[in-house]
Amino acid sequence: MKLVTRKTLGWPASAAPTQTSTKGVKVHYEGTPVSTKLLKDHDACVAEVRAIRASHLANKRENYSDIAYNYLACPHGYLFEGRGIGRRTGANGNQDLNRAHYAICGLVGSEGLTQPTDAMLSAIRDGIELLRKHGAGDEIKGHRDGYATACPGGPLYAWVQKGAPRPDGGIPPVKPPTKPQYEPFPGASWFAMGRKSPIVLAMRKRLIAVGCGRYQSTKNPDVIGSGDKASYEAWQRKCGYTGTAAKWPPGPTTWTKLRVPNT
Repeated sequence: MKLVTRKTLGWPASAAPTQTSTKGVKVHYEGTPVSTKLLKDHDACVAEVRAIRASHLANKRENYSDIAYNYLACPHGYLFEGRGIGRRTGANGNQDLNRAHYAICGLVGSEGLTQPTDAMLSAIRDGIELLRKHGAGDEIKGHRDGYATACPGGPLYAWVQKGAPRPDGGIPPVKPPTKPQYEPFPGASWFAMGRKSPIVLAMRKRLIAVGCGRYQSTKNPDVIGSGDKASYEAWQRKCGYTGTAAKWPPGPTTWTKLRVPNT
């Protein structure tokens, strides 16, 4: 195991809550474009890990106490200590999910560097086994298991579904699972005013298509605004809901009926 400790990174002891056991470990990816420069430059991997922690600490909405993951793994097979052993993760979506599993992030993303190397998979496996020695149960899952997200991306999730085997050089490249036709319900907390996502535009087109468009302006086509609120409430009324049940935010039943195309 090639472990890079918090001390080596110049970080203090984690301020994350203590948690000495979980059902297992969930695997994550960055969910944003990641430079392929990481494949040839390990210093870039170190900088990437530092940048992730800085962005998490700067996120006032989520109010992270530390980098969200227990460990992170890079393409060169190094395992970086995030929150570390015996700390509750902040990465799984909500407190119930965070209590259920620790979290390990592979330094791959949605574009650029998307395919984990064998060395990265081995490092993730090192982290899983280390956490199992210190309270983690046998479960190995992807972030998308139990939470509406694309994380940990197709290649990593396919590996997780195989049981997260340690590569031996003879394992063929994993293929992403088939992309679902419609966007899964992302959770009520996702629909905060001002949130930006390509799903917003797809949702807006569907609301207009079903005759519930209440939009006055398209100034911010990928940002949730008052027009989305009014339009979706019209859709919920069209689905038969009344009173507070028809109010924003969307619910899983009406979202499924809306059939927002997967972007």
